Amino acid sequence: MAEYRERAARLDRAVVWSRTVAPDAGPVTVFPDGCMDLIWTEGALMVAGPDSRAFHAAAPRAQEFVGIRFAPGTAPTLLGVPATELLDQRVPLAQLLPERRARELVERIDDAPDRVTALETIARDFAVTSGPADPRLVAITDSLDAGASVAETAARVGMSARLLHRRSLTAFGYGPKMLARILRFQRALAALRAGVPAAETAAVTGFADQAHLSREFRDLGGCSIRALRPG
Repeated sequence: MAEYRERAARLDRAVVWSRTVAPDAGPVTVFPDGCMDLIWTEGALMVAGPDSRAFHAAAPRAQEFVGIRFAPGTAPTLLGVPATELLDQRVPLAQLLPERRARELVERIDDAPDRVTALETIARDFAVTSGPADPRLVAITDSLDAGASVAETAARVGMSARLLHRRSLTAFGYGPKMLARILRFQRALAALRAGVPAAETAAVTGFADQAHLSREFRDLGGCSIRALRPG
C-alpha cells in the first residue's frame, strides 16, 4: 500500500517528506510549484529542479523515497547552483558536488535508522555552510503569491524590473511573471481539490474567468480542471 507523510523541517521554509510506493504503482505526475527537492532513494541522492510544466515520472522502480522540499528561491543558495541550470531537470547530486562527497552523503542516509532525520540533518549542514539566502527572495515570493504585479513587487523589494528578472532567474529558475503564474496555479489547485467550484476558484485565485483557468491548467498542468475535482 502506498503511503505519503510530510512535516515542517527543522530548517526555514522547507518540508521533509517520505513516500512508500506499492510494487505495482503506476506513473506519477508532479505539478509545478516553484520548489526544488533533494530526494533520496535506495542508494542515490537526486536534486529535482523547479518545474515549468507538469513533470510525468515513469512508474518508480524503487519503493522507498525520502525528500526535503525547499520553498521557491531557497535551494540554489544551499546547493550553490543557479536554479536555471536545474530547470525541468532531475540531476544526481554527484553532478553538483564532488563525487566522493555525494557518495558519503548517500551512505549516511542508507545506513541511518531514521532516513528522514538523516536527510534533514544534511540539509541543515548545507545551510550552515552556505549562509542565509537573500531575504528579498522571500519577499518576492510572498508578494507575487499575494497577487501583486511584477512592477509592484519590484518596488516593494527595492529592485528595478530588470534586476528583479535577473535575480528571479537565478533563484527560481524563471522570471517573476512565470513564478506568479505557477503560484496562482497552485492556489487554484488547492481550491479545486478542496471542492471549490471552478468559476469560484477562478474568481478568488486571480484568474480573469473560468476559461482562463482552464487554459492555464492545460498549459501548466497538462490536464483539465475536471480531472482534479474531488472524486
